[in-house]
Amino acid sequence: MSLSFRVRFLVRRFSSSTATTVVAPSPDPNPRSYTETLAVTISKLSRERDPDKLAAGFIAASASHRFRCRHRIYEIAVRRLEKAGRLDAVEAILEAQKRFPSDLAREGFAVRLISLYGKASMATHAAATFRQLPALGTPRSDMSFNALLTAFADSGDVEGLVAAFRDIPAADTTIVPNLISYNVLIRALCEKGDLEAALGTVDLMERNGISPDVITCNTLLHWSYEKKESSEAEKIWALMRKKNIEPNTKSFNTKLRWLVSEGRTAEAAKLVDQLNHVGLQPDAFSFNALIKGYCQEGNLEEAKRLFSDFAKNQCAPNKGTFEIIIPYLCEAGELDLALKCCYDSMNTRCFVEAAVFQRVVNGLAKSSRMDEATKLVDVGRKNNYSRKSLRIPSSNLSLAV
Repeated sequence: MSLSFRVRFLVRRFSSSTATTVVAPSPDPNPRSYTETLAVTISKLSRERDPDKLAAGFIAASASHRFRCRHRIYEIAVRRLEKAGRLDAVEAILEAQKRFPSDLAREGFAVRLISLYGKASMATHAAATFRQLPALGTPRSDMSFNALLTAFADSGDVEGLVAAFRDIPAADTTIVPNLISYNVLIRALCEKGDLEAALGTVDLMERNGISPDVITCNTLLHWSYEKKESSEAEKIWALMRKKNIEPNTKSFNTKLRWLVSEGRTAEAAKLVDQLNHVGLQPDAFSFNALIKGYCQEGNLEEAKRLFSDFAKNQCAPNKGTFEIIIPYLCEAGELDLALKCCYDSMNTRCFVEAAVFQRVVNGLAKSSRMDEATKLVDVGRKNNYSRKSLRIPSSNLSLAV
């Protein structure tokens, strides 16, 4: 079945579906009324869990130009359909967008379609859309080229990315890889585990007159430390000094995590102190690394001190902070603080893994604090933790704090 025939079939299938009440908002003389109708449409689609109803409603709603300007609902729909294994529905809703030539005349709209295919791990569809651009009235450029490279990277298709990086500029001289192109390639090579090829790409970009930036270096630093290649990391630091590339907090955080993983928390603490001297502000990830190091070394008091000093250090704990410290608090029997952390995390929308909460519930139950355990489970379920993932343990269950 040809792509065009399959697309027409899928669009007709979903567009003709009567299994949804979502329809495109009609233009209204009252702008406020139209806006409210559009909001209701988007809200219904955001809550829809049935893949067929979601696809049918999405295609109907996309007849509205103002709906097509709402990027977030596209990402929600594609992610949900991809998780449901309904790549046919992803194809249907994205191919349906190619019916609107006025939108496709703007390169950003076409780039969005390519990117969304990448988020659904549909690299071949992203490539097909890139090839279609001239026929759709959208000239190809470095922007759409970079979107295609990112789609390959998001799909985990490094071989396809490398081939596109090599072949497309050779066939179309109007497209020239730029700094963004090289950074996407370097990131993909690093994620594949080929640090040597990623480092070699830096030489290639410099031969082509493009200098690396802090994003390039941070990517290489992260993966050098991740692979325990500290000698390679030192080369990247030297390159930054040579090229006058100013490191940022993220640059140092990669080294902080590596120091902690090597059991060198004291050195990590000194590095955090040094950040202020070079005009950088440590962030939550900096302190998370130290908290993890102190907890691993059994120095829970120092970890608690850092945790309580977040506000003084002009940052706020994040999901990672709570997931690091709560299990150690449970292990030490400090259930009051662990319980407070659970509520704080929900109040700040930092939803930790349910297994972390379950440890607190188990600890409270084991300590005969059933009212508090029950309340935590109830509040957790109101915050979207499922009954299966967060529950009151049965009396005959062996409770591990």
